[in-house]
Amino acid sequence: MRAAPPRSTRPDGRGVELCRVVSYEGATAKMAATSRLEKVLKRKFEDLKRTTKDPIELLRAHCLARGAAGIKGLGRAFRIMDDDGNRKLDKKEFKKGIHDYGLDIPNDAVDRMFSVFDSDRSGSVDFEEFLRALRPPMTECRRSLVRRAFKKLDKTGDGVVTVEDLRVVYNVTKHPKYLSGEWSEDRCLGEFLSSFDSPGDKDGIVTEEEFMNYYSGLSASVDSDVYFDLMMRNAWKLT
Repeated sequence: MRAAPPRSTRPDGRGVELCRVVSYEGATAKMAATSRLEKVLKRKFEDLKRTTKDPIELLRAHCLARGAAGIKGLGRAFRIMDDDGNRKLDKKEFKKGIHDYGLDIPNDAVDRMFSVFDSDRSGSVDFEEFLRALRPPMTECRRSLVRRAFKKLDKTGDGVVTVEDLRVVYNVTKHPKYLSGEWSEDRCLGEFLSSFDSPGDKDGIVTEEEFMNYYSGLSASVDSDVYFDLMMRNAWKLT
C-alpha cells in the first residue's frame, strides 16, 4: 500500500481529505479473495437449484449460480422492459425478463414465483420490493459495512461509482498491463469496476443498490459475521 497525498483540491478550491490509495497488489488480493467466494457461491446455489421447492429461493438460486452479480443482472433486464417507467412488472413482463436473462426455469415455476411476489393480487409486481425480496437476507451489521465501503468509493457523493471516483482510491501504476503500455489508466480502472457489473451487461456505473446486490450475493456464501466483517475491512481498509 502507498499513502495518497494527505490533501487534494476540489474545483472550488477547498481542500478535501483523501483516503488511502488502493494499490494494484491490494486490489489483486481483494479480487483473489472475491474469486474464491464466487466459486463457493456458485457451487452452493447450483446445488440449491436442484433441491429447493420454494419459488423465491429457486429464482434466487438461478441468479446467484451465475455469481454475486446475478441478481443485479436480472434487475437490469427488468429495468430495460419498464418502458413506461412505473417501476412495476406484469406477468408477461416478468416472464419475458426471466427468459431474456437466460434463466432456464419452467413456465409453471415462473407462474408460482409471480404469484408469491404479487402478494396483493394486483396483477403487477413492484420492482424495488421484488429486488429486496430476492436478495439473500443480510444482517444490519453486514449491510452497514457494505454501505461504508460504497461511500468510500463514491468520492463525488453522487450516489454512483464510476471510473472518475476510482482515480482517487485505486493506484494503477504497478498494474502489469499499465506498465507494459497495453492498457491505459482508464482501462485498468474500468476492469476493476467491472468486477461489480453484470456479465454481458457492463455499463461502467455502479449504484449503491447494485453494490448491495453484489455483496448480498457474496454474503450468502459467508456463514460467519466475523469473517464477513474481516473481509470487508481488509478489502476496503475500513476502520
